[in-house]
Amino acid sequence: MKKVFRRTSVLLAAAFLSTAAIQAQKSPQDMDRFIDALMKKMTVEEKIGQLNLPVSGEIVTGQAQNSDVAKKIEQGLVGGLLNLKGVEKIRDVQKLAIEKSRLGIPLIFGMDVVHGYETIFPIPLGLSCSWDMEAIRKSARVAAIEASADGISWTFSPMVDISRDPRWGRVSEGNGEDPFLGGAIAKAMVSGYQGIDLNNQLKRNDEIMACVKHFALYGAGEAGRDYNTVDMSRNRMFNEYMYPYQAAVDAGVGSVMASFNEIDGVPATANKWLMTDVLRKQWGFDGFVVTDFTGISEMIAHGIGDLQTVSARALNAGVDMDMVSEGFTGTIKKSIDEGKISMETLDKACRRILEAKYKLGLFDNPYKYCDLKRPKRDIFTKEHRDAARKIAGESFVLLKNDKSGSSANPTLPLKKEGTVAVIGPLANTRSNMPGTWSVAARLNDYPSVYEGLKEMMKGKVNITYAKGSNLISDAAYEERATMFGRSLNRDNRTDKEMLDEALKVAANADVIIAALGESSEMSGESSSRTNLALPDVQRTLLEALLKTGKPVVLTLFTGRPLTLTWEQEHVPAILNVW
Repeated sequence: MKKVFRRTSVLLAAAFLSTAAIQAQKSPQDMDRFIDALMKKMTVEEKIGQLNLPVSGEIVTGQAQNSDVAKKIEQGLVGGLLNLKGVEKIRDVQKLAIEKSRLGIPLIFGMDVVHGYETIFPIPLGLSCSWDMEAIRKSARVAAIEASADGISWTFSPMVDISRDPRWGRVSEGNGEDPFLGGAIAKAMVSGYQGIDLNNQLKRNDEIMACVKHFALYGAGEAGRDYNTVDMSRNRMFNEYMYPYQAAVDAGVGSVMASFNEIDGVPATANKWLMTDVLRKQWGFDGFVVTDFTGISEMIAHGIGDLQTVSARALNAGVDMDMVSEGFTGTIKKSIDEGKISMETLDKACRRILEAKYKLGLFDNPYKYCDLKRPKRDIFTKEHRDAARKIAGESFVLLKNDKSGSSANPTLPLKKEGTVAVIGPLANTRSNMPGTWSVAARLNDYPSVYEGLKEMMKGKVNITYAKGSNLISDAAYEERATMFGRSLNRDNRTDKEMLDEALKVAANADVIIAALGESSEMSGESSSRTNLALPDVQRTLLEALLKTGKPVVLTLFTGRPLTLTWEQEHVPAILNVW
């Protein structure tokens, strides 16, 4: 072990365990002894601090000590950080915790690595359509390699909420409506992130802790409205919705995220029956539970109490870590003094967080995920991109493939000859290709459909392009649907001018590829829709393209099932590419 690690380990042990002892710890008994000794040294405030997961804010490499959270880290009031990207930044912050806080307890760093890190795989709904568990496991494995190379040790994935209402935006992030398939995917994803050997997980520096979400029933919100109430019988609950969460627990998932919704009139984040009776006593889960983003403070709006009350209810229910609300750090000490929370309850939650860090190997080596040489070697590699390309192709769903015009053959596959016109608002956009929930993606490093076809067909097929229409007639809607750097650069020409240009390009083509559907941010969190048809101006464009008499392939981009009754009747070939 390098000197810096030896010195750090001594700090971590707080003078009561030697470095050699830390390195030798392997059994559950060793872990228990280590954590017992550490917790005896911790103040109440430091124990509460382990339960605090603030967002990182702006942390610049080399200036971590000047960030807003630095003082709290030095005081031992932070257990982990959310959404800090970059191994150098993470190493700086970890160093702050190790060298400046009293006990030198390492931090855990989490991020939404949902369907890839910088190398992006299909959205989870698309992955599920491959029905290939090994490919799905491999996608999580690649994501773990890349995220861990950049300092991330914990991912908020897999999302296994069963949903049967495509109006809900987060359909894109789940695996569809079937609990058996959802359970199989849950197991594949957990083993991809944490390691395939249940008895030897998280030992490598390229394995990260998974977090199954959202427990529970988040995908069953009434009317497909995000965060809405869930009300169902226990019979339906366990037969149709609960199995994928349990499958993740059976696969050894290290953490569970509470959902926003109510169950039986009680928010999941404060639901003791859910978090303790079902998750721990019935299923035997021994990891830790984290809230969703501000899940504790949002319970105030449910009308069940002020911040102190809802924080106490969450901890007493079995929630261990507070994401962003800082309700625990602000109120738990007072609730203990007033007898509303027992020290035993606090100790259990603190222990679970420390156990997770121990299992990740952070007490042995706090910089396990901070090898500065790994990003260049392990992130966005050709091998990873090739795997993503192959799996993406296997996720596409051919919805229809009839003959077109006078041809006796199906429209697809296309002949490698002539001129192909690629038309539509999604035909030449790089930033929308990764799909929703791709927070670490290199948005400008993915070729668009137009660019990809030009590259692949160079010297064989003449590829032409026209935008044809904007995403939707409502400019304000388009702005919301292309946020987070996914702009389609809305065209200020009239609809007729754009359509005329597209028809001129189509007139000189042998085949038309219509790249239509949803932008990436039309699905995902807080992106529910009431109308599941193609957006208005896109439908007008498609109708006009069909009237040319040329063969048309609808290449459909979407994060949810869409209503395609008219398209099924009139378009010869439809390929859903997610």
